[in-house]
Amino acid sequence: MKVFGTLRVPGDKSISHRALILGALSDGASRVTGILESADVHSTAGVLRALGADVPELASDFVIRGRGLRGLTQPSRELDCGNSGTTTRLMAGVVAASAVDATFIGDASLSRRPMGRVARPLEAMGARFELPSHGGLPMTIHGGQLHNLVWNSEVASAQVKSAILLAGLVSGVRARVIEKNKTRDHTERMLEARGAAVEVDDGSVTIEPHSSLRALDTAVPGDPSSAAFFAGLAAIADDGELRLEGVCVNETRIGFLEQLRRMGATVLETNRRLEGGEWVADLVISPGELCGGSVAEHDVPSMVDELPLLACLATRAAGETIITGASELRVKESDRIAATVANLRAVGAAADELPDGMRIQGSARPLRGRIVTHGDHRLAMAFGILGAATGNAIEIDDPECVTVSYPGFWRDLARVTSQ
Repeated sequence: MKVFGTLRVPGDKSISHRALILGALSDGASRVTGILESADVHSTAGVLRALGADVPELASDFVIRGRGLRGLTQPSRELDCGNSGTTTRLMAGVVAASAVDATFIGDASLSRRPMGRVARPLEAMGARFELPSHGGLPMTIHGGQLHNLVWNSEVASAQVKSAILLAGLVSGVRARVIEKNKTRDHTERMLEARGAAVEVDDGSVTIEPHSSLRALDTAVPGDPSSAAFFAGLAAIADDGELRLEGVCVNETRIGFLEQLRRMGATVLETNRRLEGGEWVADLVISPGELCGGSVAEHDVPSMVDELPLLACLATRAAGETIITGASELRVKESDRIAATVANLRAVGAAADELPDGMRIQGSARPLRGRIVTHGDHRLAMAFGILGAATGNAIEIDDPECVTVSYPGFWRDLARVTSQ
């Protein structure tokens, strides 16, 4: 398999969610360009509209007319978050600090995901939550005026951290989050760019009371998690080079690229620049003789979404790859540890499940079979990349589930590869 050409991956999903939320909470009009028009981001737009926000239909270029920090209104219907955990947890922080009562619902997969981790700190700030016995959705929040909080994160979660910061912002109180391992910092960066008083120290983030949020235009850069699939494709190719334009290279998001370099692929950054508070660059990736490696707990936050892909690439690397400290994978759209290992075995790879990770043995033998995605977009794309490698023949049971984050994934994969 040869890779070639230039690709611009869709807009970053994390930044797209936040551009909508912060635009709705700002004073004035915010222009958004390059947003990811995926199912998850549509869920955030729909929830904001249900709360009275002026969010137009998503397009490549549109304007949000903000209602201010306290301008959201009582919804007349349940807040349907679809499959989006980011929508649910970030908007939980906003709703908890607003004078509304709202019930969050989602699809079967999202409804099983744990919401206690976001409910506990927001309850400690003064909000009231109603959760079912299994701790997922439906989740009802009775919002209102909150009070100051210092919270030691139980898990490395940018979503929970963001929910607390947004709750502090909307309620006009001081909120401090202490993290064991640093997680994605898009919320802090985007808040600060809009005039919020955010202080970042080693191991903690604090937002101070603020009365308003400045409107700001946002050009959404390419999603590094989406770019990772094509970086991985180039790494296991037989020949060629792939250029990925305008990718967000925020330091909390590039752990996978650094891991690819350690394993032997060539990953170059060119045209690095600062756009809207985020570092952006063009990436040039070419194949290498990959060797197995290890991922430990401190590595996980910067590549958590890419770990199923890394496991797939490890089957093409010499030696053994061990991933540990990644128990968070068990409560994603699927149990990504169990599902990744089961699917690797189903196509003939040597893989073992660990309590908090995976062990994969590399081999040159062809991999063939059918994988079960459980409706998980990351699994579908990871095994799609593995299936493109020379000699492999892998069938994806639900290829359409990629629309959650990358609607044009299969088209782009066909465009940059040849046998």
